Amino acid sequence: MIAIACMVAAFAIGVAILLTLYRLLVGPDMATRILALDTLVINAIALVVLIGIYYGTEIYFEAALLFAMVGFLSTVAYCKYLLRGNVME
Repeated sequence: MIAIACMVAAFAIGVAILLTLYRLLVGPDMATRILALDTLVINAIALVVLIGIYYGTEIYFEAALLFAMVGFLSTVAYCKYLLRGNVME
């Protein structure tokens, strides 16, 4: 039963990733593309957690935490670059 639920959730996450990729490529401005990239990271985290649930191992949850940290830092760096023109001062 859990396998069917994981497959349905994986399909839903896949659709969300495709829609986010569309917004990333077609977005009207840079801020929209940065938000789409952050949403793509969140979708990837959801997919990694889903794989961890499906296989029943805990290592995927640690990988999801690493993705979350890197995704947060990259979003902050992109926003600083967009606002100031440089990342480090």
